[in-house]
Amino acid sequence: MTRFHPTRDTYRPGGTTLASIYYTSAEIYQEELERVFSRSWLCVGRTADLQHHGDYRVVTVGTESVIIVRQDQKQIRAFHNVCRHRGTRLCDGPDGRFRKSIQCPYHGWTYGLDGTLLAAPHMTEVEGFDARDYPLHSVALCEWQGFLFIALAQRSDLGDPPARVLDERLFPYNLSSLTTTRRIEYDVRANWKLIFLNFSECLHCPVIHPDLARLTPYKSGRNDLVEGPVLGGFMTISRQHGSLTKSGEMCGIPLGELPQENRQRVYYYSVFPNMLLSVHPDYVMFHTLWPVGAFQTRIVCEFLFHRDATSSGKFDPSDAVDFWDLTNRQDWQICEASQSGVASRAYTPGPYSPQESLLWAWDQEYLRQIGRTEKA
Repeated sequence: MTRFHPTRDTYRPGGTTLASIYYTSAEIYQEELERVFSRSWLCVGRTADLQHHGDYRVVTVGTESVIIVRQDQKQIRAFHNVCRHRGTRLCDGPDGRFRKSIQCPYHGWTYGLDGTLLAAPHMTEVEGFDARDYPLHSVALCEWQGFLFIALAQRSDLGDPPARVLDERLFPYNLSSLTTTRRIEYDVRANWKLIFLNFSECLHCPVIHPDLARLTPYKSGRNDLVEGPVLGGFMTISRQHGSLTKSGEMCGIPLGELPQENRQRVYYYSVFPNMLLSVHPDYVMFHTLWPVGAFQTRIVCEFLFHRDATSSGKFDPSDAVDFWDLTNRQDWQICEASQSGVASRAYTPGPYSPQESLLWAWDQEYLRQIGRTEKA
């Protein structure tokens, strides 16, 4: 493996925040659903979440609903949650397990876990009807390091998930083998972009997160990815052999044979458009963001640990989970305050500081993806 050397990010003097319309406009939100969330790889969780035959999860992307189901030990499939008969939603609940098939609750059209139509009552009476012409509409799906991604666009129109740029950086952490231990959902009254921007800087940490600032100095890090759909870098943990927990100590075992410098670092990466990835020496936290409207975002936060740690009778992830639950709620509160502020007629775009260079870079990627070259 080639040794990775971080590079300094470049501060762009004169960079400013986006105009209010990008955080408040229903029209912009609809444009984002079409141009961003319907054309990008979206992280939907972990492969291990669907362990058994028939396990499924339903994911909502704007007005679209997608069923992700384990077909067998080797394959997971994704389908639009739409019956081919009269368009009825096949599943209402967020997750569960199909026994052998997927049946529409309206008229009983029944599909195999591979999407093929198995039964369609009375359609044998229709001349020329062929069940092979009516499988469930498939959705593109791929895996990266144990994470599942879907895309509503055609697979032929998509490249690899952007997160693959992190393969070399995160190789020592054995991400694909980690075990999910906790999952927390939040409903935040703020635009999804404000949450990305908040994640991308720690200038606010001494004020908003005093406990976090004591464990990792807010000016201690360096950014190594400074343009494109994946942005971020690392920050330094103050305590030797420590971690970001309520106690300041590691609550899990190291995730792999980590280089010495990585034992004192936390890596933070934003993966456009819906994933925030935080890699600690002893655990991984990741968020997936699901816009509900211009003023609301549903956030799912999950914690991953080494499987050997979870099998220990003394293992207690709450030292990390409780620390970040508090920190997350502090972030959501200030993001909601930001949402209220940018909606004011008094708001005008403000200047970014050198500590906020990733925010400017994120804005540029967003504008590129949405197809705009100038700020509104």
